[in-house]
Amino acid sequence: MQRSASALDEHLLKQFVGESAAFKAALALIGRYAKSRAPILIMGETGTGKELAAHAGHYLSERRDAAFVPLNCGAMPDALFESELFGHAKGAFTDAARSRVGLIRQAEGGTLFLDEVEALSPRGQVVLLRFLQDQSYRAVGEEQLRRADVRVIAASNVDLRQMVSRGEFRADLLFRLDVLSVELPALRERLEDLPLLAEHLLAKAAASEGGAVKRLSPEALNHLLGHDWPGNVRELEHVLLRAHLLGSELWIQAADLQRCGLGLPSDLAWDPQRLREQKLRAVLQVERRFVDGAMAMSQGNISAAARLCQMERAAFSKMVKKCRIAGNCSGSA
Repeated sequence: MQRSASALDEHLLKQFVGESAAFKAALALIGRYAKSRAPILIMGETGTGKELAAHAGHYLSERRDAAFVPLNCGAMPDALFESELFGHAKGAFTDAARSRVGLIRQAEGGTLFLDEVEALSPRGQVVLLRFLQDQSYRAVGEEQLRRADVRVIAASNVDLRQMVSRGEFRADLLFRLDVLSVELPALRERLEDLPLLAEHLLAKAAASEGGAVKRLSPEALNHLLGHDWPGNVRELEHVLLRAHLLGSELWIQAADLQRCGLGLPSDLAWDPQRLREQKLRAVLQVERRFVDGAMAMSQGNISAAARLCQMERAAFSKMVKKCRIAGNCSGSA
């Protein structure tokens, strides 16, 4: 049974975690573009959530009740691309023992998602361009010309304009794909979202693997903030999943993250002052959650909360006072 439109909207919104300006601006664009029928080009580094954004572009649109059909262009052999896209007739080529419907037919009325579109060969680019020009195509080995009602969403983790300038990607194809574009920010560009993301991903790990939802100590969060995250949110998710599975305590410490394969903070290439400010904001957010969680579990008893967190009472009390001065901290002295 299909979920209602409102249930789908709510489900999608829960997958997008973050309050940073760059992230919220990208989400606003996706919501706006979903109402259009024009192609969308989603750009962003590996692990930033391009496929999730493509899903949102489909399920927030009028096409939500039709199929969302993904194709990873980087995993498709060049010789099979046209057949995979358009389908083929029986006997159209060696091993074509029966006719086959292509992905475009499967996506009729819905969305075709082309991930890693930069990986298309020159021949593959011509095939796709020909379809995008008027949404007509022929299955391999057939004479019948078909027309499709399919919206194309493409994604790339490289700068396609630079590929065009180097002669590696067709300019006319880029013009067809890049009608509406959105760029998803890298995790290092929205470090203030990391506490919220970590909380969400730890809850997700507990839901999928079982066990209590674990929390990050301030030192562990600081350790995460010092990493440059080349794999972005996907890398963060994998690190926290390992921490959930391997850790035996409720609170995840910096040493636990190192055992999970996250090295010491590396030299960072972006503005260090901006990073320090983001780290301070993020540490304060996680300290608030740290204190609130411990105080709730100890029913407001600071001594019991300090023992639970394996901290000296004076140090924990100082953290409580710090959170109260910053605001939004619960619990009584």
